[in-house]
Amino acid sequence: MDENKELWQKAADFHGHVCGGLTIGYKAALYAIKLLDITMENGVCSKDEEIVCITENDACGVDAIQAILSCTVGKGNLLFHMRGKQAFSFYNRKNGRSVRLVLRPAPAGMTREQSFAYYQAHEPEELFDVKAATLALPERARLFDSYVCENCGEVTGANWVRVANGKHLCLDCCASYDRFNV
Repeated sequence: MDENKELWQKAADFHGHVCGGLTIGYKAALYAIKLLDITMENGVCSKDEEIVCITENDACGVDAIQAILSCTVGKGNLLFHMRGKQAFSFYNRKNGRSVRLVLRPAPAGMTREQSFAYYQAHEPEELFDVKAATLALPERARLFDSYVCENCGEVTGANWVRVANGKHLCLDCCASYDRFNV
């Protein structure tokens, strides 16, 4: 089977169905592989945080990026910079290269089926504008100490704990300070 067909099937299986949105992410991932000289080892692009994606949306295409490039929230190499755009910044820590892919406008008025066919029929070079990545490469994921919230008893990472009246509190239990909310 052709490698691209295998990658498409991997993305479709992960996402649960095929659609135009999944195709956008699939084509973005293929283009990132080409532009950043990303190599796969045993079917995986990023065992840890070698490849990073900052996505500007939380739509279907992000699933294709997860499935193909091995970028995940849990590993810390899939981050969201929500702007409502079909735009993806990719970083290859191995060679220092980065790119931002921005989807070009598609013809207006297409049905779901027409949209799917449109994105399937076009090469990534036809679909995306290639720009310089504008966001800095994020640092590698950190591990934080944990604290037990002294109000609710739930364990919380140190970065999300506040000290109020001498007690360690999670963000849900710590009253926010807002002088305008009187």
